[in-house]
Amino acid sequence: MAKPIAIKKGFDIKLAGSPNKTLSDTPLSDVVALRPPDFPEVIPKVLVEPGTDVLAGQAIYFDKNRPDLRFTSPVSGEVVEVVRGEKRRILEIRILPDKGDSRYVEFARTNPAQLDRQELIEQLSESGCWAYIRQRPFSLIADPLDTPKAIFVSCFDTAPLAPDLSYIIGFEKENFLTGLAALRQLANGNLHLSFGRSLPESLTEAELEPLGRVHYFQGPHPAGNVGVQIHHIDPIQKGDIVWYVHPQDVIIIGRLFREGRYRADRIIALTGSSVTAPQYFRMATGQRISSITEGRVAGDAFVRYIQGNVLTGQTSAPTEFLSFYTNQLTLIPEGNEPEFLGWLLPGLGKLSLSRTFFSWLTPTRTYNLDTNLHGEERAFVLTGQYDKVLPMNIYPVHLLKAILARDIERMEQLGIYEVSEEDFALCEFVCTSKIDVQRIIAEGLQYARQEG
Repeated sequence: MAKPIAIKKGFDIKLAGSPNKTLSDTPLSDVVALRPPDFPEVIPKVLVEPGTDVLAGQAIYFDKNRPDLRFTSPVSGEVVEVVRGEKRRILEIRILPDKGDSRYVEFARTNPAQLDRQELIEQLSESGCWAYIRQRPFSLIADPLDTPKAIFVSCFDTAPLAPDLSYIIGFEKENFLTGLAALRQLANGNLHLSFGRSLPESLTEAELEPLGRVHYFQGPHPAGNVGVQIHHIDPIQKGDIVWYVHPQDVIIIGRLFREGRYRADRIIALTGSSVTAPQYFRMATGQRISSITEGRVAGDAFVRYIQGNVLTGQTSAPTEFLSFYTNQLTLIPEGNEPEFLGWLLPGLGKLSLSRTFFSWLTPTRTYNLDTNLHGEERAFVLTGQYDKVLPMNIYPVHLLKAILARDIERMEQLGIYEVSEEDFALCEFVCTSKIDVQRIIAEGLQYARQEG
């Protein structure tokens, strides 16, 4: 076993509402939707119209700039609506799923280790699975014409209330290993697998070592972020491209080759203090959120629905649909009630990284936090807070100010190509100036992409 990489900077936000290791199957919702806005820089060209009968795995639209990049239906059924927004932007393509078993487009059942790289790319593209492979920098769908210097798979998650990926991998171990074999071919052998302190019980090093290099990490969040792992294993320099894939997406890729089908169901963790019984659910990509939250919301208070974790997730409504990359739903109270004396009032139930409150006396305690920011945006000054929670060898405040100044040379020198919004989420959480740090990073990456 390799020596673990120790992450010392960071912070674990311990929230109430961790999911119990109970898995339930969820019936398909009345409508399932594909959401083109889930994919930055993709301009969709729709291939179907209302009334079209489609199979699971059938192409629904493609990217106008990259016609080989197809997006396929997660279920079989009838296309009922193409929802458009301002300037006729396509927001959703809604499908009425079949009442019985899904019908599938049949793809070749093959051992990915026996295919060459181009054959792998063609099958992944035709089935719609290529969209699961993303690249750093910029966190966009990877370009199959590129050759990455490596592919990374982070097999553990340290975000607040994050799903236990070891538990999920255990349900489809063979599909996971087959997906890794496909990624190894795409990476020309340069595949990196990251785990926490130990491997899942369902896996052994003997099974993984022929597929890629195994790494172990220990430490607080964001140790589970793939960007932090890349930084400590093989940092990105200007001109480098690395790819990364989530373990649940690895499983879906493995199904394609073992079953010959694009079966896009995944296990979603329903978490948060506003959930009556947090647990895991098996769902199809694009189902309505209400299909698992209805009847499971605690109390009568206003609740915020978040696709993802509380640091990086997207606010949604229960009538909306699961996004393409969603693996977690978090429900927490809305912070819409005024607080007497605000942050000046001491209390045992308040969380703080400093010793402003008393949370430092009970480091293992869980908290029932709401969405209240407890303040408003103030002057952006150097406090040293960011450096305590960002385990990367960069100067976070200097990078943010270089982005605000649109100084591309300074941004490159300070590591803009190494980071993503999620890597700075804790910086935003601890910021006393209430700066929208993740938005600034996103703007900086967009600017660097345009300039590059």
